[in-house]
Amino acid sequence: MMARVDSGSEQPRFFTVEEANRTLPLVRKIVKDIVEGYPEFQRQRELYRQLGQDTPGPALQSRLEALREAIDRYTDRLHGFLRELDQVGCVLKDYQEGLVDYYTVYRGRPVLLCWQLGEPRVAHWHELDGGFGGRQPITQEFADEVRRSLPG
Repeated sequence: MMARVDSGSEQPRFFTVEEANRTLPLVRKIVKDIVEGYPEFQRQRELYRQLGQDTPGPALQSRLEALREAIDRYTDRLHGFLRELDQVGCVLKDYQEGLVDYYTVYRGRPVLLCWQLGEPRVAHWHELDGGFGGRQPITQEFADEVRRSLPG
């Protein structure tokens, strides 16, 4: 798992369950692109690290340059994806599993709505420090309380 790069946003956006679900067509596409490209990115980074330990030569140098360019291209693409998610207001928590959190307020305290690539909708939540293992199903009572807690 890789922690998300801080985008510099000062205040998180708070979502109702319905608002978070409305973002899923775009979020699903972005996260799918990240999850599909990330294993190759990791493989290239590891290969670059391994080849960097070999005896230098022109062929090796050329291979390292090509790898570096591919790594840089994906890094730029990844940062673009993360900027898009930041504009939506959600946070990517895992680049391999496609875990995404949305801030919300439940019973007067901030908690996170939780979605994973492959799930049809945002259907779970957890405490700020609970993580994926602390996921709980969203009940009607939870959704109603969140809706009452958020302005607008």
